Amino acid sequence: PLVYHEFVYLMLNKPRGYLSATRDGRQKVVLDLVPDPWRQRELFPVGRLDIDTEGFCLLCNDGQLAHRLLSPVRHVPKTYYAEIAGEVTQADVAAFAVGITLEDGYFTKPAKLEILEAGSQSQVQVEITEGKFHQIKRMFACMGKSVEYLKRIKISGVELDPALAPGELRELTPQELELLQRV
Repeated sequence: PLVYHEFVYLMLNKPRGYLSATRDGRQKVVLDLVPDPWRQRELFPVGRLDIDTEGFCLLCNDGQLAHRLLSPVRHVPKTYYAEIAGEVTQADVAAFAVGITLEDGYFTKPAKLEILEAGSQSQVQVEITEGKFHQIKRMFACMGKSVEYLKRIKISGVELDPALAPGELRELTPQELELLQRV
């Protein structure tokens, strides 16, 4: 039997080197990774990941859900794993918790920074509720550190499926979709 769904919701493990866009004349885009028959469903990425950032990219054709997830007034949490050049300290955790003034004068909303491993190469998790241009990279730059690797691992309680290799995708489960629709 054929079952028609008005909307399609896909979890993509975005690899490096792809733009979070529907098309581009010069670069590969995330929709290049979508096979038929989904390709004909007018999908678009919900939000953006930098070209060198990996991880959870939500693709859908539901504009209302996308608007709710991206609306700054909803404070939708997005969680990232990052590898940082430099030792991340409790002072950094405290600074992220109140917000950081970026180089352009923008003051970020508070963010949760968790140190997984500290050292000359630190491993952290960062949860933000906004998505300014290169925000996490810019926040760490203001702390005198640089992000060497960044991967989105969660959007609003829905975790990136660890079974998805970079470039692979799958439909959201009903439970995952319900978590996103609660926003």
